[in-house]
Amino acid sequence: MKTIYRIPTFNLKAVTEQTGVNPDTLRAWERRYGLPNPERTEGGHRIYSQRDIDIVKWLVARQGEGLRIKQAVALWRRLEAEGKVTLHTVAPVAHTKTPGHGTVAELRKAWILACLDYDERGAEQILDQAFARYSPEMVSLELLQAGIAQIGDRWYAGDATVQQEHFATELATRRVERLVANAPPPSRLGRALAACPSGEAHAFSLLVLTFLLRRRGWDVVYLGANVPGEALEMTVNATKPALAVLAAQQLETAANLLIMAQFLRTANVIPTFGGRIFNHLPALRKHIPGHFLGASLEEASQVVEQVISAPPSLPPFKQASEAYRKALAHYRERQLFIELDVWQALQARNIAHEHISKLNQELANNIIAALTLGDINFLDAYINWREGLCHETASVGVWSAGYLKRYYQAVKAQMDKRGALIVDWLAERLE
Repeated sequence: MKTIYRIPTFNLKAVTEQTGVNPDTLRAWERRYGLPNPERTEGGHRIYSQRDIDIVKWLVARQGEGLRIKQAVALWRRLEAEGKVTLHTVAPVAHTKTPGHGTVAELRKAWILACLDYDERGAEQILDQAFARYSPEMVSLELLQAGIAQIGDRWYAGDATVQQEHFATELATRRVERLVANAPPPSRLGRALAACPSGEAHAFSLLVLTFLLRRRGWDVVYLGANVPGEALEMTVNATKPALAVLAAQQLETAANLLIMAQFLRTANVIPTFGGRIFNHLPALRKHIPGHFLGASLEEASQVVEQVISAPPSLPPFKQASEAYRKALAHYRERQLFIELDVWQALQARNIAHEHISKLNQELANNIIAALTLGDINFLDAYINWREGLCHETASVGVWSAGYLKRYYQAVKAQMDKRGALIVDWLAERLE
């Protein structure tokens, strides 16, 4: 006599909703491994028991720990044969529920708090719960990526330290790297490269996108953060990709992305691009010779599929004018003298040299980026970000001491008419 736990009750849609595993995957697991093993109605429709659902959740949890589905099934069979898996040990995996930790939003909140407490074990247990209930795609996007973004917002607001942000990012990266490694082999034609340009250290979103694309059967070579131009060229020659996925989060790395995209076009590789800076500055998208991936990773994966399957013509883009090229060359010539003037002006106020140097380097990198990209007004994004940053006490002190005004005076003194773009922008900003 069957217990209630084994009585077939749920249709395929209910199992998908409870486990996050799509119907095609469930049918494939049944066909290849015999798990789950639903019964059939008279009409031939699959009907599942609660035990079937809990087994699926158990398998998903093992995938979240880094096992391939074949390995997870083998482990289940062995534990079952040894009598180490019973109804009582399967069910808790599916039904374990820390109070208040049911929805993805609740799990994300709990995971963030665990990361802020440097509680690695607790954070991993929460992820195990999440992977047992929801699809790997959903956990990667709605819990990990969104969680990292929220911790980044806390850092900017002064409510989290950079160490906490790094700790959380490392845990999330480690988990998604396992998912990438255990993704199925490529089943579609066409190869893509995924890379962040030189100077860009934030590669987590690109890693998640790589996972999404690999889950859909695409062959993606993931290069990660801070890829020098010469390394990209060598990899293109070695891998012969049809498409490249580039990601930048800051203005200065968007300028390096531009250089990458220009090279890729000459190498007959289709450039696609995205990242936070392109969402923050929509006008910037028109200055990159490639296809914009969209404002979300879900949209990005769809764009990549469309472009690699049926490559459209590259959209027109805005190149930097002659005036911008001259301004950039002249600024590079005078940069050291400008920074020396700023340092001398602020030294009298007993401000440490290293704090002035930090801001000098930041502003110079962003001025060079704006000139390279062909619009000095892109600098507003950096200035607004810097003025809103309230927890870097030393830098905030330098900024509030009239740093930007001093910089304007130095630029005006050190540059001739070729620097009018920069001088005029600074003057307008200070009004």
